[in-house]
Amino acid sequence: MTISIAGLCLKTGQLGIAISSSSIAVGARCPWLRSGIGAVSSQNITLPSLGQGILSQLSDGKSAEQALNIAVSGDEFNAYRQVTVLDIHGDSACFSGSETLGIHHSVKGVNCVVAGNMLANQQVINAMASAFESSTGALTARLISALKIGIAHGGEAGPVHSAAVKIVEKHSWPLVDLRVDWADEDPIGELSKLWQAYEPQMIDYVTRAIDPRQAPSYGVPGNE
Repeated sequence: MTISIAGLCLKTGQLGIAISSSSIAVGARCPWLRSGIGAVSSQNITLPSLGQGILSQLSDGKSAEQALNIAVSGDEFNAYRQVTVLDIHGDSACFSGSETLGIHHSVKGVNCVVAGNMLANQQVINAMASAFESSTGALTARLISALKIGIAHGGEAGPVHSAAVKIVEKHSWPLVDLRVDWADEDPIGELSKLWQAYEPQMIDYVTRAIDPRQAPSYGVPGNE
């Protein structure tokens, strides 16, 4: 029911996840990130606490593989989970339990990890990894583009209805956190439109948080 890609930008230190699913509000349950630490996608039959637990293990100095193994071994129902991990050094790990739905596949790429279940075919995931590795530019755009490539190569066995992208950089809050919780058609296209609208304003919101004295106006009545 889900395809996801976690990626690291070595130039900026940004970590991010882009994800899409046939289920509603995938961005509320599956992507977990911590600045300077790592990114985790907990999908298939989702257990959100796996993401939180793995990030804590990474914070304690565990490798991606160690953190994943600790979290999965403590889950009574791990056969139903699909989980990917990417740390701030670009090391990755992935797990797909025996009860993962439909055709499923995962790939550990260069500074990325990609996984999916209920896939049209395994090439979906391979194509997403290759697209990310060969792309340049803003991490958010690269991750969304990889999702689009996955859909172009068959995507899920059925239509997707939600999509999300989340990016962390140097602050404790996300730099980017955009979601399409439900769309009858093309949620990834809608997510791309959100990013195009948000990108020009992104740094303004950081400035407002760090030093409101330097904050650009919102352009609304009372704050023109």
